[in-house]
Amino acid sequence: QVQLQESGPGLVKPSQTVSLTCTVSGGSITSAYPYWSWIRQPSGKDKEWLGAITESGSIYYTPSLKSRISISRDTSKNQFTLQLSSVIPEDPAVYYCAAGEVFGGTARSENKSWGQGTQVTVPS
Repeated sequence: QVQLQESGPGLVKPSQTVSLTCTVSGGSITSAYPYWSWIRQPSGKDKEWLGAITESGSIYYTPSLKSRISISRDTSKNQFTLQLSSVIPEDPAVYYCAAGEVFGGTARSENKSWGQGTQVTVPS
């Protein structure tokens, strides 16, 4: 069973960069699933797909965040990472990493495995 766990700072100041890591166990990020995604959910709002890295290393971003987002991976550690730069007050959310076979999916049913989520807060 593939398991995912997010890690990273919970508090980020405006204009700084937040870096989150998803550590994967029980399967390889190069073969277990086609898509390894980052998804966030602000309080009271729907989930938003941020981007994904494929099992072969191709990377895709949501257009609205393309200028501020970067996704990478470390296959030796079986991890993939999200960096969001120039953090703004609209960025606070629970950030999830997820894996599955549906590109761009945010529903629980569209991703086979999910991390527990990590809260990112931006003080005003």
